[in-house]
Amino acid sequence: MARIAGIDLPKEKRVEIGLTYIFGIGLSTAREILSRANVNGDTRVHALSEDEVKRIRNVIQTDYKVEGALRTEVSMNIKRLMDIGCYRGLRHRRGLPCRGQNTKNNARTRKGRKKNSGIKKH
Repeated sequence: MARIAGIDLPKEKRVEIGLTYIFGIGLSTAREILSRANVNGDTRVHALSEDEVKRIRNVIQTDYKVEGALRTEVSMNIKRLMDIGCYRGLRHRRGLPCRGQNTKNNARTRKGRKKNSGIKKH
């Protein structure tokens, strides 16, 4: 089993897809990493040699910010927005969408379940 950046990659998937299980690595980034490490993206994760895993791990550690470091950077960016009190920071603080979406009818993902107000009829 290949363990890269603290994540166990799924054994039966192609390496190209398996790398996307790491936070901060999408499909295009995974392809770029594999080309730099000289690894074929069509091979399965369980078929990787130890040398190939080591090359992939080295490329990720030297050139990319993934998992914990990336999560902390994202949370620090959001916290900075909230501290300076800009519009996006206020929207984050209130739990509302901050990219201009309508909130009259939709935005249930950010707002949570509906809060019913008024009198219930029996």
